Amino acid sequence: MKLCRSRRWLMLLMLTLGVLLLAGCHRDDGIEWRLTNVSDHMPDLDFQLVDDHGKRVGAQDYRGKVVLLYFGYTHCPDVCPLTLAQLHVVMQRLGPLADGARILFVSVDPARDTPEVMHAYVNAFDPRAVGLSGPARDIEALSKRYRSAFTREPDRADGQYEVSHSSAIYVFDGKGKARLLATPSNSQDDMVHDLHLLLSLGSPS
Repeated sequence: MKLCRSRRWLMLLMLTLGVLLLAGCHRDDGIEWRLTNVSDHMPDLDFQLVDDHGKRVGAQDYRGKVVLLYFGYTHCPDVCPLTLAQLHVVMQRLGPLADGARILFVSVDPARDTPEVMHAYVNAFDPRAVGLSGPARDIEALSKRYRSAFTREPDRADGQYEVSHSSAIYVFDGKGKARLLATPSNSQDDMVHDLHLLLSLGSPS
C-alpha cells in the first residue's frame, strides 16, 4: 500500500486541517482566495535550520519572499516528488513573478537527508526550492508550530523505512505572515491564482 494513501496519513491530514478549516473564510480585504485563508490563525514563519548548502538559516533569510513551506523527505515514494513537481509547474506558470517566491522543503527524516542529499533532490525539481534539515528536535518543534505531524514507520526487513507525514503547503507573505494553506484537493489553477495575487499585491502593511 502506498504510504501517503494510508489511513494513518489521512488521520494526520485531518489533524493538520482540523482547527484551520474552522476559519472557513476565504475573503481577505475583499480578495477572493481559492486556497484556505489562515491569516490571523497561524503563527508567523519562524525557524532556525540548515539549508542544502550546509548554512545555518532562519526565517529572516527569506523575508521579502513569499514562502511555500512543505514537510517531506527525499525517500518519500509518492506524494513528495509529486508535490514538488506540481510546485515547479506552478512556478513556471507564474513567470517572472516566481522569482519573488521560495519553496522551503523541510525534511522530516534528517537522519538520511543530509544537506548534500537535499541539495541534489530539490534542485532536480526547481531552482527556487531550498532543502532544510537540522536536529530532530528542531524539526519536531517547527512541525508542531504549524500543526503538522509526522511519524516514522517500523523498519522493513531491508532496514529501510518510510515516514508518514502531513501534506499541506503553508504559504507565508514577504513579512513572514501566514496567509494561505494548500491541500491535495487544491488544483494548480488555485495555487497559481492565489500566488499571483499574493506576489502582485506584496505584503500587508
